[in-house]
Amino acid sequence: MEKTAITPNRSQDYPEWYQQVITAADMAENSPVRGCMVIKPWGYAIWEAIQQELDERFKATGHVNAYFPLLIPLSYLEKEAQHVEGFAKECAVVTHHRLKDDGHGKLKPDGELEEPLIIRPTSETIIGEMYAKWIQSYRDLPVLINQWANVMRWEMRTRLFLRTSEFLWQEGHTAHANSEEAVQETLMILDLYAEFAENVLATPVIKGEKTQAERFPGAVNTYTIEAMMQDRKALQAGTSHFLGQNFAKAANIQFSDQDGQLKHVWTTSWGVSTRLIGGLIMTHSDDNGLVLPPRIAPQQIVILPIYRKEEEKQAVLDYCQQLRQALTEKTFHGRKLRVHLDTRDMNGGEKNWQWIKKGVPIRLEIGPRDVAKDSVFMGRRDFAPSEKRSLTSHEFTEQAAELLEAIQQNLLQRAKSYRDEYTQEIHNLEDFKLFFTPKNQQKPEIHAGFAICYAIDSPIIEEYIKPLKVTARCIPLEQQAGTGQCIFTGKPTDKKIIFAKAY
Repeated sequence: MEKTAITPNRSQDYPEWYQQVITAADMAENSPVRGCMVIKPWGYAIWEAIQQELDERFKATGHVNAYFPLLIPLSYLEKEAQHVEGFAKECAVVTHHRLKDDGHGKLKPDGELEEPLIIRPTSETIIGEMYAKWIQSYRDLPVLINQWANVMRWEMRTRLFLRTSEFLWQEGHTAHANSEEAVQETLMILDLYAEFAENVLATPVIKGEKTQAERFPGAVNTYTIEAMMQDRKALQAGTSHFLGQNFAKAANIQFSDQDGQLKHVWTTSWGVSTRLIGGLIMTHSDDNGLVLPPRIAPQQIVILPIYRKEEEKQAVLDYCQQLRQALTEKTFHGRKLRVHLDTRDMNGGEKNWQWIKKGVPIRLEIGPRDVAKDSVFMGRRDFAPSEKRSLTSHEFTEQAAELLEAIQQNLLQRAKSYRDEYTQEIHNLEDFKLFFTPKNQQKPEIHAGFAICYAIDSPIIEEYIKPLKVTARCIPLEQQAGTGQCIFTGKPTDKKIIFAKAY
């Protein structure tokens, strides 16, 4: 078996491989607080790139950023029964406002609060309370606000980036004068998320509506983008919710329309989180570590000076510095190239492997011979580590953006081909059960992929899929014309649903 930088590899132990990729890339680690993580600079730089790309898209569509409190009075959540029921088991509660000495060298809570405060699992209720104050007239609408924040959901089984008790995200909350405008907003954001996932993260996604059983608590409709990971499980990569007037009525958000009639607004909410980084890892990375699409990579090109003798050092470093300067004047998708010159005093091979494991799209090795030939020795992260080629400095500088785009598109096409290969049309219940029955009984389980079949959107189907540990991922928005029989109930339907095991 070929030796790889990450052990175990994906086929030996996929969950452990995932953790080792994060460790090798120095992205994050578990914190002293159970279920929470410390996002290290390389991991946080990826999140910053995600923020920058999305924030520009939000603002281009008329949204503005604001910030709302971390703590939410318990009574606010109680106003929306479905909502609080959906999050009740995940809520962290603050009950006291100070500590005091217990007389034995320890601290204990003191000063019980009149009303418990919930650390936000999501912010619909507190934002709704504020919107009720801000919105009086149709002239105040629409309200298009987003916030970048942290939230807490008390998770029992955690995994870095994918599921932690505290995580970072953005949550958009909008209010509209009519349902049509709110639905349009919901679907527009879904399209925005899908475009970002495919064009920036190189992650192909399926846009669809969640079934009744998977809908956001309190929503009328929940829309999702679903991606397939390399273990063939699904990942919900973003959601956009049409909330109707449910939250508006709970928070009493009313406005006077043009005829002077008092009406409740129509609201939406939508969000993506640091879970996207987990999805990024599992979509593209390999047995040598992280693989990053160029548009999201904190550094797109790393220059590695190589010299054995001290008298070679300055000439190599000067050449590398000039190359870096020339490259940073070039652009890729409207942004200056992100180029890092690694001048650390360490073995060249070790440096090279560190950057491979961090997923940098292009590595340039430059030694005295390259300086003499005015050339670079280039390795691409989407190719094997040993696959490198020489280009003149001028050639590479002029082609850098094209090479990065080729890597971006290669990663997207790979992921699309993989998803399509493991997506199967299912025509009856027996085949459905066979599809999701493990093909091997040892670990790691080999997951089947996505099953797409005619099915009704009803809680009835849960009794068939739960024993298989399968969930309905979405009802794809793109459906071929035609009708068929639900494979679970035999009832006629014109909709197909995608099923999979999922994170």
